[in-house]
Amino acid sequence: MGQTTYRTCPRSGLQFEAQAEKLITYNAVAGVVFLLLGGILAIGVVLTRWPAIHWLEADTFYMVLTAHGLDMLIYWLIFFEIAILYFCSSTLLRCRIAAPKIAWLAFALMVIGAVGNNIVIFQGSSSVMMTSYVPMMASPWFYLTIILFAVGALIGCFVFFGTLVVAKREKTYEGSVPLVTMGALTAAIIAVFTLLSGAIILVPTWLMSIGLVKQVDPLIYRTIWWALGHSSQQINVAAHISVWYLVAAVVFGAKPMSERVSRTAFLLYILFLQLASAHHLLADPGLSVPWKIINTSYFMYFAVLASMLHGLTVPGAMEVAQRRKGYTKGLFEWLRKAPWSNPTFSGVFISIIGFGFLGGISGVMMGTEQLNMIIHNTIYVPGHFHATVVIGTTLTFMALTYYLIPVLFKREMIAPKMAQWQPYVFGLSMYFFTLVMMGAGTLGVSRRHWDMAFSGHALAYEWPGAAYLMMGLVGITGMAAIAGGAMYIYVTVGSLLWGKKLEKGSVSATFTPVPRAAPSVAAQTSHGSSGFAAPGTFVLAMVFLTAFVLYYFINWKYLSTLWGLS
Repeated sequence: MGQTTYRTCPRSGLQFEAQAEKLITYNAVAGVVFLLLGGILAIGVVLTRWPAIHWLEADTFYMVLTAHGLDMLIYWLIFFEIAILYFCSSTLLRCRIAAPKIAWLAFALMVIGAVGNNIVIFQGSSSVMMTSYVPMMASPWFYLTIILFAVGALIGCFVFFGTLVVAKREKTYEGSVPLVTMGALTAAIIAVFTLLSGAIILVPTWLMSIGLVKQVDPLIYRTIWWALGHSSQQINVAAHISVWYLVAAVVFGAKPMSERVSRTAFLLYILFLQLASAHHLLADPGLSVPWKIINTSYFMYFAVLASMLHGLTVPGAMEVAQRRKGYTKGLFEWLRKAPWSNPTFSGVFISIIGFGFLGGISGVMMGTEQLNMIIHNTIYVPGHFHATVVIGTTLTFMALTYYLIPVLFKREMIAPKMAQWQPYVFGLSMYFFTLVMMGAGTLGVSRRHWDMAFSGHALAYEWPGAAYLMMGLVGITGMAAIAGGAMYIYVTVGSLLWGKKLEKGSVSATFTPVPRAAPSVAAQTSHGSSGFAAPGTFVLAMVFLTAFVLYYFINWKYLSTLWGLS
């Protein structure tokens, strides 16, 4: 074991091991670079789908959309998630990172893969969209660079597992790992499944693109590809929910209402979340009816149950902590008196509400086989995943960055007023963006298509005026969200470049072990009305349930008008 040092942050009391600190920094910064690139590309996508502007030509549009999808869903998020994995293992458990040289190799592979993949796409021969279905072939380099990136990310996950072993062996903590680390462990386990699925299908596709393999079966490709495509979103869910618990602890000193329930919810994710990828395959002829029924009902309900548990326990923990501080008037004083001007809190809270109401409800609806037929391959689908990936994960990671700028990067934040407004501008624009996208999708506007009007075609389709209105609003709200993203880039990059340097804190050659955490009994002391520990959260949950039921049955009503049975 080589000698290393541990820096204790004077603001947070966190201990950063020297190598881990550098790795977290580099991975997070690389992620933000790809977020910036993806955001610039989003301008092209939004202004082309806005019917009144219809900016890019077809071939350029598909090239830009391919790069936007990969940069946002894969590169920005997975770089940032690797940083979170190292933070949740080395920093939260106060131990050295396992195999730092291998971790740097992983980082190098990821950078080479991500940069190389963008270069290949912009050469124009690989506009196959993110799903890159066979037999629509891209350049061999397109597949090879994604495989390189995936191998790098996979190595990063194994470094994380190794660091957990180091912490256990060197006894840097007592008892079980903290809940936030368990959430990161969930993300890493799902990531291994996801990245291996990608390799299983992309390696033969790469061999096919260089002529060594005759063909890859399209149905098998789709089935295994979605184990990568959809499960990469499940890594995000597990990672951003871990951050929600972290932020609740940091901002409020909140303990989970019940560790056991929260840990069980993470376990349900490992067992059932990946199966949600089935909802992309419900129109496929190759899968049996019993498989579809079991998948879209029983298995999906377990995954939904896990998300609903987290959706209750995170705000519930915040409420209990606030009521402890004396904010006990009525149902919602705890929420009114929350630190809304702190972007770390506001970003996470806007994320929780949007992820639940917009992402969660639409996700369950899409996972129901009959209802899926209304919106399969419409622009409703990107509406749903912008609610989960952007409002859920991206906004949460943005909120976490505001906490990390002084703690990890040792810089004072520039433009604090802009930082305060950023989660509202970005988050609320995204709320409207996803809603109007789903509205346009319900009217049947197709996803990905360059020109919804099919203008100049012999068989042009006459859309209702509402469809054009919705797509115009997609354009306006999309540009507003891009402005919110630009504010985030300005504040974070500006703070790193010219923010005031902060005191480093003391450095020592040894770690301070993490004290054993007392099991949380927050929910056992009754505050609030009728003996509920968190009555406000309970009311919010009931509002959610009502919205869910109403929306679900409205969609069955839509279906009945499409399938007339007399």
